[in-house]
Amino acid sequence: MSGTDQNPAAQRVGIDELLERVRADYERIGPEEAATAAAEGALLVDIRYAALREKDGLIPGALVIERNELEWRLDPLGSHRAPEAVSHDLPVVLICNEGYASSLGVASLRQLGLRRATDLIGGFQAWRAAGLPVALPVSGRSE
Repeated sequence: MSGTDQNPAAQRVGIDELLERVRADYERIGPEEAATAAAEGALLVDIRYAALREKDGLIPGALVIERNELEWRLDPLGSHRAPEAVSHDLPVVLICNEGYASSLGVASLRQLGLRRATDLIGGFQAWRAAGLPVALPVSGRSE
């Protein structure tokens, strides 16, 4: 056994601690900052799953990439990249529903070299609560 295998309990970390560690490595932004970043060329990326987008709507102009495809679609060197994934220097703001999954996504993107990746504190719900633009869901439900 290697030294790291001898004490598996020492390697365990809960999700709250993991989020704290991940978030210590970058600066998260609020809804107004995200809107400003988008106006200045940052790519807003909505990683929520379809049921949430259909229920609550979309942020106009945000690129939709569900979390399970994130790394493949935003890696500028990847064979499955989105056309928007043009550079490792691209400012990217990840948006999940409440700001948790997006933090883990940022950690992953930063491992791929996207050094300007960040996420929205409070996620889509914070964006909407701040009164920022939301496109109505496909179902036509009004807000």
